[in-house]
Amino acid sequence: MLKNLFRKKEYIQVKPRDLEDDKSTLPNIPEGKWIRCNKCKNIIYIDDLNSNYNVCINCGFHFNIGAKTRINHIFDENSFVYMFEDILTTNPLEFDNYEEKINQNKDKSNLNEAVITGQGNIHGKRVCAAIMDSNFMMGSMGCAVGEKITRLVEYATKRELPLIIFTASGGARMQEGIFSLMQMAKISQAIARHDSKGLLYLSIITNPTTGGVTASFAMQGDMIIAEPGAIIGFAGRRVIENTIRQKLPDEFQTSEFAVEKGFVDSIVKRHDMKNYISKTLSLHGVCENLLGIS
Repeated sequence: MLKNLFRKKEYIQVKPRDLEDDKSTLPNIPEGKWIRCNKCKNIIYIDDLNSNYNVCINCGFHFNIGAKTRINHIFDENSFVYMFEDILTTNPLEFDNYEEKINQNKDKSNLNEAVITGQGNIHGKRVCAAIMDSNFMMGSMGCAVGEKITRLVEYATKRELPLIIFTASGGARMQEGIFSLMQMAKISQAIARHDSKGLLYLSIITNPTTGGVTASFAMQGDMIIAEPGAIIGFAGRRVIENTIRQKLPDEFQTSEFAVEKGFVDSIVKRHDMKNYISKTLSLHGVCENLLGIS
């Protein structure tokens, strides 16, 4: 239902022969070194894109990135410590071929699940963070994802640490049915206990964030921040249009539309995200962790 909202690939690999109609005029360039921007359609050298935070150098389009790349962008070097990596997916409903699909996604994404949880420093300030990754089953939320995030929130509450969750998800995982939907309530309750201690929770929405993730912890932050151009919604555009019998605006379910309507507090470019988070932490009294992570 939501698949038409998602950019299934971070970018399109372009071979050198795609750059010119006349192959004889091409320089001798190795294949796989160029990509095409999804927005402006210009051809970009991959190394230039990587050195620019995976943002198009021509139009500023933010390509989807994996959780490990985001960790490198946001956290101080060698400061991030992975947590709860032993929590793995099971098949509570004995859904056909589910285990095989999980193993395929593990191999493809080099991840154990659709979220990485841990703690690290941002300009010396210690935080707990969950980073979702759309490369693993579209970042869908199953029991393992819900348990990892819940335990992280509880850890942050016990140690009175600020919490950051980077969302990127198609919503609840259909192969786990009602068990997947239960994660919405479980995570929300943990966040409520974190909030009751007066602790800071930053929700940072990346492309795409939809379904049950949007309907729960993605929209429960003390501050809700989004990357430019991110898709944010619950149901798909086609379903909504068929329900209300109206044509939706072109920019509907984008971060720009959400901030205009008050659902998102601010839009922050990827280049500026680390400094923005650091300043926000400082304004809320989070000091540098001079003793390191314990």
